[in-house]
Amino acid sequence: MKVNEIRELSTEEIVAKIKESKEELFNLRFQQATGNLEKPSKIRELRHQIARLKTVVRERELEK
Repeated sequence: MKVNEIRELSTEEIVAKIKESKEELFNLRFQQATGNLEKPSKIRELRHQIARLKTVVRERELEK
């Protein structure tokens, strides 16, 4: 998800996406620990996506 796409979402939608991404990240880490993870790069992608989402939320907080 690109930053421009994130900025088009409402703050509530972004917070929901953060929650979903964190749950997915937890599941991927669990799979990695058990040795069932097929695509390890997905963990890195999710971490970056969460950072992008949090950055946009923080920018909106600072604007107020």
